[in-house]
Amino acid sequence: MHDAELLIAQYGLALVFANVLLDQLGLPIPAIPALMVAGALAAGGKLAPLDLFGVAVAATLIADSAWYAAGRRYGNHIMKALCRVSLTPDYCVNQTQTLFERWGLKSLLVANFIPGFATVAPPLAGATHVGWPRFLFYSTLGAFLWVGAGVGVGMVFKEQIKELLALLERTGSVAVLVLAALCAAYLAWKWWERHRFFTKLRMARISVDELYRLMDAGAAPVVVDVRSQTARALNPRRIPGARHVPLRAVDQHAADLPRDREIILYCTCPNEISAAEAAKLLMNSGFTRVRPLHGGLDAWVAAGYRVEALQD
Repeated sequence: MHDAELLIAQYGLALVFANVLLDQLGLPIPAIPALMVAGALAAGGKLAPLDLFGVAVAATLIADSAWYAAGRRYGNHIMKALCRVSLTPDYCVNQTQTLFERWGLKSLLVANFIPGFATVAPPLAGATHVGWPRFLFYSTLGAFLWVGAGVGVGMVFKEQIKELLALLERTGSVAVLVLAALCAAYLAWKWWERHRFFTKLRMARISVDELYRLMDAGAAPVVVDVRSQTARALNPRRIPGARHVPLRAVDQHAADLPRDREIILYCTCPNEISAAEAAKLLMNSGFTRVRPLHGGLDAWVAAGYRVEALQD
């Protein structure tokens, strides 16, 4: 038995548990490679398959339950914190909520297979007050599918994985350096994508005080709430008179917006991501007097200005 195999065979269950737990908690430590290697060893009789499967599923459910409880307790605050540090903020804010709205709890069945969605889906379920039994049911099924896929692939390709482990052992420190360089390159690439995304959305904002003065002076700016239905459920208030045009429907409703008035867009996501994206879409359609609201609805509320309860 090679040293790598010996290490994994001796401490495999603990390593798999730690790796899966950290991965599901959101750290950039992918667990699928460990599940595949462990699956290959289980196929060779060096790990108990049922123990391996149980440990990985347990780690997944512990992390999911922790995120669910955080979402249940802190609501939109935990969602904003996650999206603020996400390497894919556009996915975190927009596509996650879109998937959850489209599929509901069934999205948990595939959440672990979608980078960026796995960490956000459980707290989103908690924040929207999904019942604990229903959440646990779908989360468990999702964990079974995800762990089963990783371990199953390892079992099917056990010979190839064994050869890869032997190669890694022969190359020693060179292999470690290559793997570390690949991980660093991946993180650098994701950071650069994040930087480009925020650079693309950089534009002039309007402050809540300036918006209030415009409204108070009778300038009649068109205020647009671009939040998704899920985001509105998390914070069921709006700026008085605001129209609701979700980000993904901006193109469809552009013709309904006036071009001779100020259009102010707001959301509740970090850095006004959704509002800035909506502003870009309108500007691409020829609108010139478009600005996101700096700080969004949260800044408006913090300033003490009046809000209305949502009626829809």
